[in-house]
Amino acid sequence: MSQTPRKRVTQGIETGRAQAAPTSRSKASLIFLALCAGFFFIAFVALGTWQVYRLQWKLALIAKVDARVHAAPVPAPGRDLWPQISSDADEYRRVSLSGRFLYSKTTAVQASTDLGSGSWLLTPLQTADGDLVLVNRGFVGTAPIKLIASTAQDGPSEQQVEVVGLMRMSEKGGGFLRSNEPEQSRWYSRDVQAIAVARGLPPDRVAPYFVDADRASSQANAASAPDAEKPVGGLTVIAFHNSHLVYALTWYALALMIAGAGFWVVRDERRRAGLARLGQEKKDDVRY
Repeated sequence: MSQTPRKRVTQGIETGRAQAAPTSRSKASLIFLALCAGFFFIAFVALGTWQVYRLQWKLALIAKVDARVHAAPVPAPGRDLWPQISSDADEYRRVSLSGRFLYSKTTAVQASTDLGSGSWLLTPLQTADGDLVLVNRGFVGTAPIKLIASTAQDGPSEQQVEVVGLMRMSEKGGGFLRSNEPEQSRWYSRDVQAIAVARGLPPDRVAPYFVDADRASSQANAASAPDAEKPVGGLTVIAFHNSHLVYALTWYALALMIAGAGFWVVRDERRRAGLARLGQEKKDDVRY
């Protein structure tokens, strides 16, 4: 009975191993992978760096607003300064003004505060120069729909009130998924221009901003106000969404993942090339 020589079996095993050795990727596929990895790495690093710049900008803005809020009040800008007013330069500036309230022109705007749901009461304040500045006198826990009809008498001309508060920019359009409906007296944002038109105020006399009265001003003027429920001032929420650091770290992490994947591909390609060379050498030995 014949037996297969051991040498021939060994040669067959070695030949099978040589044939099973992994092959290297094609040059075209390696170039494509390199280009894709380079593109995404640069893109993620650029996005992360952009978020770092945004973080610096946001921190500077927060510091600027904090300084404005705690500064001594300055006179509210008059009509000659209205064209120069901007959100970046004037938002949350602490201002003071005096005049008489036109209570009959009060507008109730839907509000949600720490005190619950209700309304902001925006009333025009007529200054000695005849200018009109909408003042948010504060919050009342009554729904706006119940405050539509206002028969309150305007403050007498000799009754001058003092208001100190934060200067705010007009809120255009409406609230989240809700548009203002002036014809129905449904207001979801403090849109100065729209409120002025709806209340029949002369547009050229109405300031392009409104003022959130602080708690002291609101309390001081509550006695002479005709409201059944006295408004509570000083509820302005000053908060800035600041997730730029998280975004920056996320983009940089993705860039590192791309770099790690590239390193793995290079190492795997070297391993494949080494195994291929080893397999070829063993194949040549078998043939020999």
